[in-house]
Amino acid sequence: MRIGFGAPVAGAWATPGYLGTFAERAEAAGYASLWTFQRLLVPEGSGMEPVYRSVLDPMVALGYLAARTSRIRLGVAVVNLPFVSPAVLAKQATTVDVLSGGRLDLGLGIGWMPEEFAAAGAPTARRGARTEEYLAVLRTLWGDGVSSFGGEFYAIPAGRQDPRPVQRQFMGVGPPVLLGGMSRPAMERAGRIAEGWITSSRADLSRIGEAVGVSRGAAAAAGRDPAALRIVCRGVVLAGQEALGPDGGRRPLSGSFAQIREDAAWLGEQGVTELFYDLNWDPQVGSPSVAPDAAARRAAEMLAELAPR
Repeated sequence: MRIGFGAPVAGAWATPGYLGTFAERAEAAGYASLWTFQRLLVPEGSGMEPVYRSVLDPMVALGYLAARTSRIRLGVAVVNLPFVSPAVLAKQATTVDVLSGGRLDLGLGIGWMPEEFAAAGAPTARRGARTEEYLAVLRTLWGDGVSSFGGEFYAIPAGRQDPRPVQRQFMGVGPPVLLGGMSRPAMERAGRIAEGWITSSRADLSRIGEAVGVSRGAAAAAGRDPAALRIVCRGVVLAGQEALGPDGGRRPLSGSFAQIREDAAWLGEQGVTELFYDLNWDPQVGSPSVAPDAAARRAAEMLAELAPR
């Protein structure tokens, strides 16, 4: 199982200096990947978690990270596809892939917050069907030669979108496309049409094996190799205290560093192929109300303690 790191994109440590510095530290420490995420809007009076109150744009942040690193993979978990046209996202993803030398992992979600849909002017109906067509548009735009697309939801006039991505992993034409979502249809969709599945920050990791089985079962039913499906887990780390899970026991990835490392090994046994420690969810790191230097000190300690061995 590969171990990645959540880049400083939320709260006090989401500064240009820390974004670049922690990316360089993670690469030097042997982490396999860096990850961003999207939060378009925080509704007034919503009482959302501190991590969501101040978040950098994920694709712009990846472009910045591409310039500060040379080997580590760069992922987003996730961009909500209803908020941006497939042609715009195809161009953004290609740009990151080209600037990074072919290191992008593109995670896509379908969104869940009504206020964000309203802010983006996006429809909420039939998001599953839209997702399948969205990926078909990406495949068309990333393919060679003149491309066009005419579907139920999206239309692309005949033309070219250059440059082409460096990678040819998604259906042989572009960077890997991973799908998020914790519903059964979302897990099955990832198994059928994507390179892998990404868990959410609110996933019950104590039952991750069941979810892995759903995605891989859908891959097998679609005639794909279930063992090749990537299972990417966002590791919401809470170091130094034991949090309770839904079953009343200790929540995975909470407690001492030794416990967190043991949990990581257990997740690998459940079928997780990639785990990234996301410190943005730690209120002492990802909250905009803490002092940036204090957040960075705590994050630096966790980065070092949890580095791949």
